[in-house]
Amino acid sequence: MFPMLILLLAAFAGSALAGRNFNQDFDITWGEGRGKILDDGKLLTLSLDKASGSGFRSKNQYMFGKVDMQIKLVAGGVSMCRFAVDGTPIRQFKNHESKGIPYPENQPMWIFSSLWDAEDWATRGGLVKTDWTQAPFTASYKHFNALACTSPSGSCSNNSSANSWFSQSLDNLGMERIKWVQKNYMIYNYCTDSKRFPNGFPPECSII
Repeated sequence: MFPMLILLLAAFAGSALAGRNFNQDFDITWGEGRGKILDDGKLLTLSLDKASGSGFRSKNQYMFGKVDMQIKLVAGGVSMCRFAVDGTPIRQFKNHESKGIPYPENQPMWIFSSLWDAEDWATRGGLVKTDWTQAPFTASYKHFNALACTSPSGSCSNNSSANSWFSQSLDNLGMERIKWVQKNYMIYNYCTDSKRFPNGFPPECSII
């Protein structure tokens, strides 16, 4: 087994982006050549060896929207992706600012992804070790598509037909799918990690 973490973070302000490529939309931010944009911008790869991993970041910042990307994970690896995989929701983070829980309502964010060795904490406290004889490990990214609002460009209009995602919410079936994924595939939950939070869990952990 290869304990490592592929981290894809996105928090999505007004235009729709579609059919672009990685040269136009992303920068390799670290890795000393281990991250590459290939095939005229149609393919991005990240690699990990014992010396270093690699990562990239979007050129634009986003506040609201929907972002799709095909990701080919490291073969045989133990990995984690957030927040949806193959159209299946795996987590929902609701706006509970009224209860004192921070929510990125007005703060645009970048899209980040990185590949790095996480055996010290993501594998039951380091019990599962990385088999470096199989390195380098490579993850691939294709078909990036964003139907999202970029910032700065004014406010997002929830009346626009291009922003149909603005009023979408999970139905009962969607919530059941989240529960199924978490029951069968979740290997780490920060809301149960008392070693990381010895003085109490984050406030969102107490809200169902």
